[in-house]
Amino acid sequence: MAIPWGTIKSLVIFFGPLLLPKAIGYYRRVRAAPRIHGLKVRPLPAPITRAIAILLAVAAVFLVRTLPIFSPENIFQTTQSRLQIPADVLFNRLSALRPGNTLTATDLALRAKFASLESRLLYLQHGPSVLATCPFCTSDEPRSYLYYAIPDMLAPHLFNLLIIAFATSSLFTSQSLAAASTSRFRSAASLAAVGFAFLDLYWVAAYNHTANARALRLGEIDAFFWTARAVRYGAAALVDALLALLLYLAATHRAFVTPPSPADRVDNVARALGTIKGVVNAAGVVKNTVLRDEELRARSMSYWAHEVRLMREMMEEREVVEGVNDALLNRIDIRGIERDAEVYAKAVLMPTGEVKEEVVG
Repeated sequence: MAIPWGTIKSLVIFFGPLLLPKAIGYYRRVRAAPRIHGLKVRPLPAPITRAIAILLAVAAVFLVRTLPIFSPENIFQTTQSRLQIPADVLFNRLSALRPGNTLTATDLALRAKFASLESRLLYLQHGPSVLATCPFCTSDEPRSYLYYAIPDMLAPHLFNLLIIAFATSSLFTSQSLAAASTSRFRSAASLAAVGFAFLDLYWVAAYNHTANARALRLGEIDAFFWTARAVRYGAAALVDALLALLLYLAATHRAFVTPPSPADRVDNVARALGTIKGVVNAAGVVKNTVLRDEELRARSMSYWAHEVRLMREMMEEREVVEGVNDALLNRIDIRGIERDAEVYAKAVLMPTGEVKEEVVG
């Protein structure tokens, strides 16, 4: 049963001012999470790339399945006939459109069923395949067609659920970090797929197929089966596309990031300190090598003598002298700056205990 537009408008007016600020706040927190946790945008890992490619490919197939060219034929639309047209006239029109003017086996099965209006109404609810192939269904028991149609209805949802499980499984993503990124959204995506399946089943079961009995013209016919089929495949494509987007945002640290654990932070700091220690040791080795070699030591002393001479010449330039005088006239605490620089230099070159004693003294 469709929800009236007035009810939807009233719900939006009532809940909109309450939910919109919360949604905006949640969006801002999601966008700011990487910066807060100190995480930078990174390239997309190869396992996540494969998972996203599979999800987008399946979503594209689902979208293609919604096109009319890939949908089962609606003989009323094909023949431009109204619902109450006599069966012989309807299938004579249909045979004129068939190759060789010959009806198919499905057409013949439908022709036998279309003697009653109830069968035509059930055709619009469940489609041609169910009405033509069900061996135990009768128009006197409309629910029998629903029971027969359930496997075909649930097949796209079950297939999509398998694709979601495969694309987000640790066996497929292999790497631990990639597996952690995909497994975070597996439960939500699976629940969404199962939820759409139950909604689809309820929608078809609750549909009032007798409403089409009042349709006197072709434009008034509600082709429910074709509408529900398009929505079914479109919902599956939407779930896959959203899951692919979430995986992309999380894997590249653009959003939905998980802050590193304390153990990971300690490990990262230890790794960074090890790298810095290696650089300092390498610099010490280079310095010792330069000081022990006469030629390199002479070149080093010549370089620094040249740099000192350039610095003196620079300090004697007019612009530099005027800048220094201007700084002194503006009461910049040059001595304080020099004192802070001296304390900083001692803190770098001397043990911590000696610096404390000297500062206290």
